[in-house]
Amino acid sequence: MQKDDSLKLGILLEKRDSDHPWLDHEWVFVGVLPGAEAIEGMRVIREVPGSVHYHAATLELELHRAEAEAYQYNLTSPEPSIFVVLRENEEDDEDLPILAELVTVSPYEAQDYMDSSEELVERILMPEHIKAWVSEFVEAHYTEEPFKKRKRDKVRPEEYKFGQEPLVDLRKRMGREGDDVN
Repeated sequence: MQKDDSLKLGILLEKRDSDHPWLDHEWVFVGVLPGAEAIEGMRVIREVPGSVHYHAATLELELHRAEAEAYQYNLTSPEPSIFVVLRENEEDDEDLPILAELVTVSPYEAQDYMDSSEELVERILMPEHIKAWVSEFVEAHYTEEPFKKRKRDKVRPEEYKFGQEPLVDLRKRMGREGDDVN
């Protein structure tokens, strides 16, 4: 296996009718198509009353050695997931109102996009064949670093600090070396 690896995934979105008073419909990430071909625009996959499934985009799911710890964390979580970053189309295209920008299996990267609040991040459970592929990558590239406890710096109170005269020197200068502080 290479240092970095990738897999083409078709992103499946569902446009559902909404019962919310302010929304006509909502967009939900519902699945992936491994090995999908690149497409222009969105293609209708299936229509049922109240919802339409689209092949919205084909994106590369890229795995990087530097992110192996994040993939390991995802795989050991109760629900290993695939995350997709969605963004509103700025061009007011009624046929393409939402764009799939990125697909990842790194929960840390997904969290970064969630924190920005400019994008919508959706997730689905990771299919078994993709979980096996990611697991193989993690086994090849992840090594857990042993925990090392930091040692505290040794601080000497009589050391010169930020322009102040050390307390010991001050007492000597003032002639009060043996005074007790009460």
